[in-house]
Amino acid sequence: MKITGINVFQVDLPLKEGRYAWADGKYVEVFDSTVVEILTSDGMSGFGEVCPLGPFYLPAFGAGARAGIGELAPHILGQDPTEVQKIYYLMDRALLGHPYVKSALDMACWDLAGKVVKRPVCHLLGGRFGDSVALYRAISQRPAAEMAENVARYRAEGYRKFQLKVGGDAGDDIARIRAAAEVLQHGETLVADANTGWLAADAIRVSNAVSDLDVYIEQPCRTYEKCLSVRENIHLPFILDENIDGLDMLLRAHGDRAMDVINLKISKVGGITRARQIRDLCVSLGIPMTIEDSWGGDIITAAIAHLAHSTPEAYRFSSTDFNSYVTVSNAGGAPQRVDGTMQASEHPGLGIEPDREVLGEPVARYVS
Repeated sequence: MKITGINVFQVDLPLKEGRYAWADGKYVEVFDSTVVEILTSDGMSGFGEVCPLGPFYLPAFGAGARAGIGELAPHILGQDPTEVQKIYYLMDRALLGHPYVKSALDMACWDLAGKVVKRPVCHLLGGRFGDSVALYRAISQRPAAEMAENVARYRAEGYRKFQLKVGGDAGDDIARIRAAAEVLQHGETLVADANTGWLAADAIRVSNAVSDLDVYIEQPCRTYEKCLSVRENIHLPFILDENIDGLDMLLRAHGDRAMDVINLKISKVGGITRARQIRDLCVSLGIPMTIEDSWGGDIITAAIAHLAHSTPEAYRFSSTDFNSYVTVSNAGGAPQRVDGTMQASEHPGLGIEPDREVLGEPVARYVS
């Protein structure tokens, strides 16, 4: 089997809530998703997706993903897509950095690898642990009372884990956290996610002001060093997200005892191949994970489900179903939320079938 062609599609994913807002006044209303299709000499095809959270969350943006795929395509055409480690080696040699660009291509290779052996991707990643994967719901940044109301609303849809978007004015954020905590029920999880939006002093102030509550503090500051300084001055459990962008940072943070949990985003670290490596090390080190991505539609949700479902349950802090946040479905067969959980497909590969009408015509084609 050889890669004979790569098709690239662009799909807009409008948000059901109209706007997703987080720290520093940042927001997105329509997500720019890139879908790739890898065509093979055997007549098979595999699909992947990458969808940055706007151009100002991580060093990634939609048009950049598509441009980068154009750089990589000549280097993997003619290769066997099921040799995922070799494909990744070739991509790393062809393009330094830019892990998010490689993610969709890597994902499509895993989809093909599963289809070739007629097994779901989660089986290739280690097996299926448990019956389902528990999900969190992100609560977009709004006034305190509205965020508390949204916690109650999404509880009615089955969620038991809630991630509050804070990282604004310290006083407002204290009110947001306390309002959400007041409506929390037994057994539910609350995370205050600042998305790098606080200065260290404000992060310490907020954390100490809510230290009597059962709440996790997530990624308070932009730099690792500032986050570590906050960690050393508070007593609440601590999550790192944006700073954990690869194996080196994970090992450094573990050595510094800088966190209790990490957020493992597939595209942030470069795809399923790299995410699996980090996931397995976290299991060995005893670090729970929220397994997710920056954003996406049905294809990314399917990939998240496979990586999460193949992770031992004790290390799955949470996960997410991005396809429930948006109004457009780009593929059938993707996991659907059932009472706050989802399941990885039992069909070969990712278990999805892209909607050709939604994808439209490719915005780029590459052939050998």
